[in-house]
Amino acid sequence: MPLTIAVQMDPLDGINIGGDSTFALMLSAQARGHRLFHYLAEDLNYSDGRVWAKAHPVTVQRVPGDHFAFGESVNLDLGNEADVVLMRQDPPFDLGYITATHLLERIAHQTLIVNDPASVRNAPEKVFVLDYAHFMPPTLVTRSLDEARAFLAKHGEIVIKPLHGNGGKAIFKVGSDGANLSALMEVFNMTWREPHMVQAFLPDVAKGDKRIVLVDGEVAGAINRLPGEGEIRSNLAVGGSAQQTVLTPEEKAICAELGPELKKRGLLFVGIDVIGGKWLTEINVTSPTGIVAIEKFDGTDVAALIWQAIEGKVAARL
Repeated sequence: MPLTIAVQMDPLDGINIGGDSTFALMLSAQARGHRLFHYLAEDLNYSDGRVWAKAHPVTVQRVPGDHFAFGESVNLDLGNEADVVLMRQDPPFDLGYITATHLLERIAHQTLIVNDPASVRNAPEKVFVLDYAHFMPPTLVTRSLDEARAFLAKHGEIVIKPLHGNGGKAIFKVGSDGANLSALMEVFNMTWREPHMVQAFLPDVAKGDKRIVLVDGEVAGAINRLPGEGEIRSNLAVGGSAQQTVLTPEEKAICAELGPELKKRGLLFVGIDVIGGKWLTEINVTSPTGIVAIEKFDGTDVAALIWQAIEGKVAARL
């Protein structure tokens, strides 16, 4: 059955169509006969119990520089006229993002929202993962320079990163001498009001940071992301490179424990990050990526698996 799908994401003209997971999902949906609309999070409106967006009908094609075409904008009633909303705009996980989840939550009984907006709001990547601290490297969440210094003294080398950052941005390594630690904490405290994440540095990151994608709680595929030259960050968005991989027994155990909880929360498309075959560092639920690289190396059509899961859930509501 053809579905009407509203995609809440960033502007289409600025994406990298070669690796963008949302674009891959749109191509796959279009190939399956579904109708697509595009809107920005700031285009959401609410009145008299209705949530709607100023949205454009859109068609997509894998042609650089000519990858999408908009129709005339319409006021799309997301509760009554859409079957699915894909909430795929990138963080920051700020009040604008949180407000969008509150608005979409009001129509979740009518329209399937992927991922579930209340669960996304309650599971930011670097906070939700604390529920699985037994899989994590030593971790400190703090704004205190004194606490960060004590943590450094205990673990020798550390990394500091924003609690609600994304795409590998603003991740810093601090060596055992503590050079620049005070300056970094000062900058972080001036830039963000929330605490920051401090973790023991894992030398195994040089061997890669594995992105494992789970669809409705089941492993769909994985890639190993290698840092670029002179980098500790392996995110593809900051110059990392991908390679084919398989899961270790420890990684399979992590997925087996996470899977049922992700499914229960309505977190249908999730990407987790694991270093050294055993250290869980993030659970990405807001706008996970990696499906294009997985298909390239493994031939697994993760986008199709996601749509199969979505179509099944929509059919179950009828």
